Amino acid sequence: MTFADLGRKKYLNVHIINAQGDVMAVIDRSRAGIAATAALAPAAWGTTYLVTTQLLPDGRPLLLAVLRALPAGLLLLLIGRRLPKGRWWGRAAVLGMLNIGLFFPLMFVGAYRLPGGVAATIGAIQPLLVAGFSIGVLRVRPGRRAVVAGLVGVGGVALLVLNSGARLDGVGIAAMIAGISLMAMGTVLTRRWGRPEGATLLDLTAWQLLAGSVFLVPLAAVVEGAPPALSAANLAGFAYLGLFGTALAYSLWFRGIERLGAGPASFLGLINPVVATLGGLVVLGQTLTPWQVLGLLLALAAMLAGQTPTRRTPTPAPAATPTPQPEPSPAH
Repeated sequence: MTFADLGRKKYLNVHIINAQGDVMAVIDRSRAGIAATAALAPAAWGTTYLVTTQLLPDGRPLLLAVLRALPAGLLLLLIGRRLPKGRWWGRAAVLGMLNIGLFFPLMFVGAYRLPGGVAATIGAIQPLLVAGFSIGVLRVRPGRRAVVAGLVGVGGVALLVLNSGARLDGVGIAAMIAGISLMAMGTVLTRRWGRPEGATLLDLTAWQLLAGSVFLVPLAAVVEGAPPALSAANLAGFAYLGLFGTALAYSLWFRGIERLGAGPASFLGLINPVVATLGGLVVLGQTLTPWQVLGLLLALAAMLAGQTPTRRTPTPAPAATPTPQPEPSPAH
C-alpha cells in the first residue's frame, strides 16, 4: 500500500466518523423534541389538582373521570373515524382498562384519602415499576443509571411535596400503588403492542378512552347517581381537562412511549408534581422552602437522566456446531 493509499483511507475514515457524528446529533435532537412534546402530557396532568379544586364540583370523582374520558374519546374517534379490527378489540379493551378505566378511579380514591404529597411520592415510583415490568414483557434490562435515576426521582418528589405532618391511610396507599402499577403495565404493553397498521396515535388513544368509559359510565351511575347541574366554571374545567388534559395529553403520551421507549417515557412523569407545585406558587401564592427547591432540582435531574435509551436483554446465541474436518487419507 502506497502513502497515497494510506492518505485516502485516512481521509475516508475521518469523513465516515464525521458523518456518523452528524447522524447521532440529528437523532439526539429528534429524541429531545419528542421528549419535550411528550412531557407536555404529565405537565398537563400536573394542573389537574388545581383545576379540580378551583373549577369542578366537589365529591364527584367518578363523574370527573367519565367527563374526562368519554367526550375526549368520542372527539378523537370522530377525527380518526377508525375502529379496531381483529385482536385489537381485545388489546384496546385491556389497555383502556389499565390506562383509563381502572387507573382513573383508583387515582381519585388515593387523592381523596391521602395528602397530595403522599400521593405524588407514591406516583413517582412508576419509572421503577416500568423498569421491572419491562424485563419480563419487553426483554429490556434497565441500566444502573436508570435505577439510580428512579430512586433519585422518588427522593426528589418526596422532598418537594411531602411534609412531616402527612397522614397515612391504608386504603388510599393501596389504591395509589394499584393504580400506578396498572398504568405502568399499560405503558409497557403499549410499547409491546404498538399500534395496528394504518391506525394513527389518535385512533389508539380514542379506543383506550372509550374502552375505559364503557367501564366508568355504569360505575359512576351506580356509585354517584345522576350528575348535578353544572355551572359555567364547571364546564370550563371539564373542557380544559377533556381537550388538553386527556385528548391531547394522552395522544402525546402514547407517541412518547412509541418513539422513546417505555422506560424513558415513564421518567417524564416526574414533571407532574413539579408543575403541580409551580401551579400552587403562581395561582395560590404558595412558597418553596430550600428543601423543596432541592427536591425540585433532583426530580428534574432524574427526569433528564432517565432519557437514556434502554437496552434489550441479550439472548444467548446457540453454541456453534464445529465443522467436521476430513480425516487424513491413509498413505499408500
